Amino acid sequence: MAENTDLEFEGEPIEIVIDESLAGGRLDAVLAKAHDVLSRSRIKDLILTGAVSVDAKPIAEPNYRVKPGETIVLLAPPPEDPDPQPEDIPLDILYEDEHLIVINKPVGMVVHPAPGSPSGTLVNALIHHCGASLKGIGGVKRPGIVHRLDKDTSGVMVAAKTERAHKHLSEQFADHGRTGPLHRAYIAYAWGSTQSGMGTVDAPLGRDPGNRLKQAVLKSGREAITHYNVEARFGGDGWDITRIQCQLETGRTHQIRVHMAHIGHPLVSDLLYAPGFATKVNRLPEPLAQIVANLGRQALHAAELGFEHPATGEEMLFEANLPDDLQELEDALGDYDKANAPP
Repeated sequence: MAENTDLEFEGEPIEIVIDESLAGGRLDAVLAKAHDVLSRSRIKDLILTGAVSVDAKPIAEPNYRVKPGETIVLLAPPPEDPDPQPEDIPLDILYEDEHLIVINKPVGMVVHPAPGSPSGTLVNALIHHCGASLKGIGGVKRPGIVHRLDKDTSGVMVAAKTERAHKHLSEQFADHGRTGPLHRAYIAYAWGSTQSGMGTVDAPLGRDPGNRLKQAVLKSGREAITHYNVEARFGGDGWDITRIQCQLETGRTHQIRVHMAHIGHPLVSDLLYAPGFATKVNRLPEPLAQIVANLGRQALHAAELGFEHPATGEEMLFEANLPDDLQELEDALGDYDKANAPP
C-alpha cells in the first residue's frame, strides 16, 4: 500500500493504491485505517459529500468494496478555526494571578481542541475559569497555551492570561532553559535497570514514517536532548523497574517516551512505544501486576515547572505530587526497593 505519510490534519489529500491485503475491504474502513487522524464516521460523511474518488471518479458509497490496483484519493476540507467554548470543568490550581495560571493537569485531559477532541479540554476549562478575555491570548485555536502535555501525562502546566505574559513565557519555553530560568522535571517509571545512574539521550526526533501517531529517532529529525537521573531501582525475580527523573533540553512531541524506548527502557504501561513489553507484566508479583495492568497510560508525570514571572521577574517553582495511580504504583514498588539509589 502506498500512501502520503506526512499527513496530520484535514485539508491535505491522502492517496492509497489498493494491494491484495486491502482488496475486498469497505471503502470507509480502508480509509479509516490509512488516515488514523479521522474517525471512520467522519470519513463516511466525507465519502457521502463527494470528497473521495476511485481511479479519479467520484464515489459516494461508504460500503464500496475496493479492488486490487485501484487508486483511492480522499480530499478532506480544511478544518474550520475552532472557537473554543467555556466549559465548567474543575481545575486543580496551584497558583494564579492576573498574568498567569498554574494548574496540575489530570490524566486524560487534552490540552486544546483538536480533531477527535473538540471539547472537554484544558482550553475549554480555562476560558470558563478566566473569562472570555482569554480567548484572544495567543490566538483563537489555543488561547493562553504556551506548552503542552500529552493527554495521558499528568502534572504541572502554566497558561498565560495576557498577551505580554504569553509572549514572555513562550520565549522561555522556546529557549528550553539553555540561557534562562525555565526548569522542567518529570518523574518516569521505566522498564529495566539502566547501566548508569545518570545519562543523556541526544537523538533527533521526527514523525515515524510508518505510523503518523508516533515519533521516532531519525537522522533527519529535529534536535532532541533528554537528561535523566536514576532516583530508585525496584526489582524481583525476573523483572526490574527504575524510577527516573528526566529534564528536557528540548521540547519535542513524546520526547521522553521515545528517548527512553530508544535506549531500551521504555516507560511502564506505554501502549504506543512499549507494546513488546506488555508481557513483562506477567512477571510482576501481585498486587503490583494488577496495578500496572490497570494503569492504561504511560507512567509519566510532570513533577516540577520553574520559570521567570513575566511581569515581576521573580523566579518561580511549582511542584505537583504524583497522581493517585502513580502513587499506588510507587507504594507497591516500595516493597521491592533495591537500596533506593543508583549504582
